[in-house]
Amino acid sequence: MRKTLMRYSLHSDFIIYLIRILIGFSIGYFLYISFPEYSAIWALISIVLVISPDDNEATKIAFDRTKSNFIGSATGILFYFTNLPQMWSMLLGVITSVAICRLFNILSVARTAMVAMIIVVVHEHQLKSYVAALDRFACVTIGCLIGLIVTLSTSYIIKILREKYSMETFSE
Repeated sequence: MRKTLMRYSLHSDFIIYLIRILIGFSIGYFLYISFPEYSAIWALISIVLVISPDDNEATKIAFDRTKSNFIGSATGILFYFTNLPQMWSMLLGVITSVAICRLFNILSVARTAMVAMIIVVVHEHQLKSYVAALDRFACVTIGCLIGLIVTLSTSYIIKILREKYSMETFSE
């Protein structure tokens, strides 16, 4: 019974996704609670955005979403420092984010870049502080890296467990 449950779980994208999200969310929530003086909520959001439900391409998607979030956050900071009106900052930021994603051949995750850029621009224009822009950028980057590490580490563990349980089926 336990072996059957393990075999099913190790080949279920749904179960694997839930495990990854729970691990990532727990780490992000710990950061959010532990460091209230920082914008750690954005790390938590970034973790959830980076982790993918599709186990077949989870690593590629996690890398692409991490790059995309980084592009969007960096673009948001760039346009924060231009001192353009918020609407122009966002419009030019959207164009720039999409163009950079196209340049890196990750256009499929350009939406993530645009969301990160818009959040940085809107949030920072309200606070009128470059420190807040850098804080948001750092939190998004940390969140993306955590999501990526969770994806890579669970992929490695799942691969080992799949090999172990598939070998046991032949020896029964």
